[in-house]
Amino acid sequence: MSTNRTANFAVDGKHVEFPVMSGTHGNDVIDIRTLGAKTGLFTYDPGFLSTASCQSKVTYIDGDKGELLYRGYPIEQLAEQCNFLEVAYLLRNGELPNAEKKTKFEDTIKKHTMVHEQLVKFYQGFRRDAHPMAVMVGVVGALSAFYHDAHDFSDAEHRSISFNRLIAKMPTIVAMTYKYSVGQPFMYPRNDLDYTANFMHMMFGTPAEEYKPNPVLVRALDVIFTLHADHEQNASTSTVRLAGSSGANPFACISAGIACLWGPAHGGANEACLEMLEEIGDVSRVGEYIKRAKDKTDNFKLMGFGHRVYKNFDPRARLMSKVCADVLSELGLENDRLFKLAKELEKIALEDDYFIEKKLYPNVDFYSGIVQKALGIPTSMFTCIFALARTVGWMTQWEEMITDPEYKIGRPRQLYTGAARRDVIQIAKR
Repeated sequence: MSTNRTANFAVDGKHVEFPVMSGTHGNDVIDIRTLGAKTGLFTYDPGFLSTASCQSKVTYIDGDKGELLYRGYPIEQLAEQCNFLEVAYLLRNGELPNAEKKTKFEDTIKKHTMVHEQLVKFYQGFRRDAHPMAVMVGVVGALSAFYHDAHDFSDAEHRSISFNRLIAKMPTIVAMTYKYSVGQPFMYPRNDLDYTANFMHMMFGTPAEEYKPNPVLVRALDVIFTLHADHEQNASTSTVRLAGSSGANPFACISAGIACLWGPAHGGANEACLEMLEEIGDVSRVGEYIKRAKDKTDNFKLMGFGHRVYKNFDPRARLMSKVCADVLSELGLENDRLFKLAKELEKIALEDDYFIEKKLYPNVDFYSGIVQKALGIPTSMFTCIFALARTVGWMTQWEEMITDPEYKIGRPRQLYTGAARRDVIQIAKR
């Protein structure tokens, strides 16, 4: 990082200078930490769209190029050549593991997959028809009531234990959430299976017979995990950082991230995409809904197309498109009603001038929702799957923040527009 340049501001005839900071990639930033002291002013930036809230070495996105890097590695290479736990190791440690470190890390995660047996009782406190994300917020937050032995977050070993516990237990918690919602018994993890296969065993297995994971489907879900592992300073990651800035324990911070992720504008996008497909219903109605999507006076929105960050094709979508084709072929679902409908929408979006001009390409949510539906994962569970994968990024960003010597408790400013100062009138005179 360099600070060779300065930015000059003139405020009410007074000139002030601020350093300009340059990173490895992306926009330079103006360091305005002394703005208030020098000018008595703050900046106004709703949504923090022009504000860098931190320095980070984890993830970089170039929306114009359609590029996503984890620790400098293109997401395409990682998804094609590594499994999810290798990517988890990379995000936390900054480098990919060699064979020995990979095996050791995977073994460590396997040893933490069990959850405390008393945690089972927490599920019984929820209604069976509760949204799975509501259950996830409660159960993950409750982990802080069970694990008191690693709460000194200035200790690297304690942070490592917390990271390993959360990464290991999230598949178990997500699977238990699903089993509870459908009234089936919980399935204990199996240490003879890898991370993603074990999750599918806990999701779809029953005590009545052995569950044998399909390698094609396991690989597809593993890729989904990798593509969702981190995505720079998005809303939920920023929520985790803000919660963690107060010194809160990581279980509470991740619970806060899950709550933020639940929103339909964030992690609920792939759920909304499947709901849209159900609303359209059939290929014969695609033209009608495409017309509605182009009509500015119509409230209908084509979900799963375009992205707030990517102004080009979402690099994750290219990978998911191939994974989607592999899964549908493996399961013989190429002619399924919803999947045919989705492919028709994809075809139009990639060929129609309106969508091309506005760069409304299919995004990762469009394809991942279709794949999860094909795998037998209910729509209501989609965001839980997202949370499982994103926990890796959340924990990495949380640790990066609390080990940053410059970090401070989050305290955004405001532009107050309420009533001016006034005095209380006695009640008899009001």
